[in-house]
Parts: sequence; structure tokens; C-alpha cells
Amino acid sequence: MRSIWKGHIRFSLVTIPICIYNAIETSESISFKQLHREDNGQVGYDKRCKKCNKAVKAEDIVKGYQYEPDQFVIVEPEDIAKLKLKSTKVIEIESFVDASEVHPTLYDTPYYAGPDGDVAAKTFALLCATLKDTGKLGIGKVVIRDRESIVLLSPEEKGLLLYKLRFPNELRKISEVPKLDGLVADKEQLKLARTLVDSMAKPFSEIKLQDKYKDAVKELIKAKIDGKEIVTVEEEEKPVVDIMTALKQSIDNASKVKKPMKKATGSKEAEEVKPVKAKKKKAS
Repeated sequence: MRSIWKGHIRFSLVTIPICIYNAIETSESISFKQLHREDNGQVGYDKRCKKCNKAVKAEDIVKGYQYEPDQFVIVEPEDIAKLKLKSTKVIEIESFVDASEVHPTLYDTPYYAGPDGDVAAKTFALLCATLKDTGKLGIGKVVIRDRESIVLLSPEEKGLLLYKLRFPNELRKISEVPKLDGLVADKEQLKLARTLVDSMAKPFSEIKLQDKYKDAVKELIKAKIDGKEIVTVEEEEKPVVDIMTALKQSIDNASKVKKPMKKATGSKEAEEVKPVKAKKKKAS
């Protein structure tokens, strides 16, 4: 596993050299190339200026921030370099918080972190053990891929799990979602719904998480390579039933699935009955 960032974690006077790694396996994703339908030639990414319609080379492209319609300020790479953000090489832990304080909507990309070298291993292990012992998570900032982000440090087995967090001002408020005002659940329906949830409950580790769409795309590609016809089966539309009937039927179905099967056993009388051999008749 190759690191994507090297630097230090620092809290108070304690400094730990670390490496950060991608936690997401990008090779698992399926990507497609753009092809010319007539000859299957690959289509390149043609960068063209929308103003003069000329093809633009990479070295002729600059970054610009639009502060008014059609008005831009140019920001060069050396301008960014002058900022000299400390978090480009140091994750400064600003505080420690409880996990319950961080809203799920703030969680973004996960990364792994490990010690950078044998010398750092002991201090790194101390930080992991301290976070586990206190039940706290570290909050800091880091610059990864030219952008400063808030990161949440959480112990994960023998290493650290770093979550890049979204800034609160990037999130919309759920109160902006239409038709949420005045929603009230029916008490009888709620009682049945809770029973259904309890009957369907199981440990997260027992749930098979599978990307069925990716598997289906792989099968489609393989079938096309093999020259086979792609056959799809349309799902039958289920009849619409009222909520109470649906809940009761769902509870009944769930209880049948969870009910253990009884082993078939023979009766005591059947076990005691032994086959009787027919006696041969003597010849007269």
C-alpha cells in the first residue's frame, strides 16, 4: 500500500511522524472509455476555450476565481505556495471530542494512517491506545491534494482511521426539505412497525454488503465478450396494499423466516417395530 501523504500528527508537545493511505479500493470500480462508434477509436479529452474555440494546451491553462460575471482573478501555483499553511505537513490536533458530537452528515472520505518508521511506532501506538481508553476522537486540519480539510482521528484496530470532514457551512439544513412540517406517525401503525423492526433486526456483521450493480455490469461485459445475448427479467409489480395489512403481513413473513426448523423424528412405536421374516413352507 502506497502512502499519499507524509507528515506529522502533533498534539501539545507530542509529535508523531505518520503516513496516510487511501482507505478506498479504487481498482474495484468499473470505468468505460469513450469510443468513436464508427471505428471504435478512443475519443480524447479535447480542451477548448469557450471564448475563442481554440484547443488549449495544459501549460496554457490557469486557475481563475470568478468574483463578478465574466470577471476573474488569476491564481498562480506560486500564489498558493506563499500561503505556507502549517497543515500541509502537520496535522495539528486542536481538541478531543466524543463521537456522538459529530453529526453523520459531516463524515466524508476515509483514510488510514500508520507510523512513518520504527522510531515513530511506539508514540503512534500510545496515541491509538489513549483514544481507545478515553473513547475520544481527535479533531485537526490537514492539506491533502491542495485543499485544507478538517480531519477526525479515530482508533481502528492497530492503526488510525482519518475521516475527512465536511465544513458545516457546506451542508444544507434538513428543515429546508419540503413537506416535513406537521408529520405525525399513527400510534397503532407505529406499534406494528416497531414489532417489524425488532423481528428483522440482526448484527451488522451478518449483513452481506454487495455491489449488485457492479456484478451485473461485469456479467454483461463477459456475456458480450463471449458473444451471448443479454437477457433481462422484469420484476412483477407487487399489488398495492394498505399500510396496516402490509405491516401485519411483513411481521408474519419475518417470524416465519426466523422460526427454527424442527428435526424430523420417528415415533417410539415405529422404532420398536422390527420387520418379521416370512417363514418358508415345508414341502409336502
